[in-house]
Amino acid sequence: MSSFLWSLGGFFIVLTPIILVHELGHFIAARLSNIRIEEFGLGFPPRALKLAERNGTLYSLNWIPLGGFVRPAGEDDPSVPGGLAAASKRARLFVLSAGAGANFLMALVVFWIAFMIGTPIMAASIGDVNPGSPAQMAGLQTGDVILEVEGTEVVGDESQAIAEILSQNAGQAVEMVVERNGEVVTLEVVPRQPGEYNAAVEGPIGVGLLYVPTGDRVTFGPVESAVNSAQSVWRIVSLTVQVPSMLISGEISASEARPVSVVGISQIAGQAAEVSVSSQNLFPVLNMVAFISVALGFTNLLPIPALDGGRILFVLIEAVRGRRIEPEREGLVHVVGMIFLLSLMVLMIVQDIVNPIF
Repeated sequence: MSSFLWSLGGFFIVLTPIILVHELGHFIAARLSNIRIEEFGLGFPPRALKLAERNGTLYSLNWIPLGGFVRPAGEDDPSVPGGLAAASKRARLFVLSAGAGANFLMALVVFWIAFMIGTPIMAASIGDVNPGSPAQMAGLQTGDVILEVEGTEVVGDESQAIAEILSQNAGQAVEMVVERNGEVVTLEVVPRQPGEYNAAVEGPIGVGLLYVPTGDRVTFGPVESAVNSAQSVWRIVSLTVQVPSMLISGEISASEARPVSVVGISQIAGQAAEVSVSSQNLFPVLNMVAFISVALGFTNLLPIPALDGGRILFVLIEAVRGRRIEPEREGLVHVVGMIFLLSLMVLMIVQDIVNPIF
């Protein structure tokens, strides 16, 4: 029940403002391009009430509290004067890309604030110990904080470093130094050989790791925070582009690259919010807001029908061929794309419920 409430809170704290900023990007770009907006809604329909009507735009409050939406005039009909489809190619490209642009800008600002606040220094803690595992036989317990592994000090989120040391010493005794109830305890654990355990389910010693804040943090100045912010956005985009090749090369598993639905995103955001509350530090939740904002912006630019990127692709094709693709054909492509995306979303929601991210 607790994890559900955190996920629900993460949904409202993280997803709602990110989607609203995305739609505001479209709205502002349309206004700047003199494209008429029929409705700007807070939340998704059905409509709860009309807030105001100004310059031909209806501002509404809707029942489903998920960001908002923009309904431009003539979105797919170029015969509508002052509508989106009737606008110039440059104006349409500007409006269609402005949602993702707003998400990238939001991420830059949020990352900048997060680095100014400071990153909490985390400690690797044993979350659970699988029965019959090498960890249980060695005497590791839930709550043990890992200080050293085979002489290597563990600082922050170093799960990869820990995994590499354990893999390199498979079948051999590895010395682990942990802190347990304020006392330093030294243990020896023998990591299992590949094939002796299910690597998709557990690691070589059979523990789950949690990362808990130590109470300390590292802060950055305004300029350094801005640099770190830009680097973080670029790193997320770069890593996302590399995912297919990393899957093919085996650098990451299919489970690590699994797509997530709004349910999975809420689970991730909820955990970040919980860590922020427990550590009394906003960095984890701000970091997650920025990460998801970049992910949403990038995803919307993919050349997939019904997404902004799919519509941008049609404008680019129009620019190359010198004439517009018939609106009826383009509309049909977007309808098919929407059906496909909705079907995929349902499958991902089921997966995230049956097999939660955490």
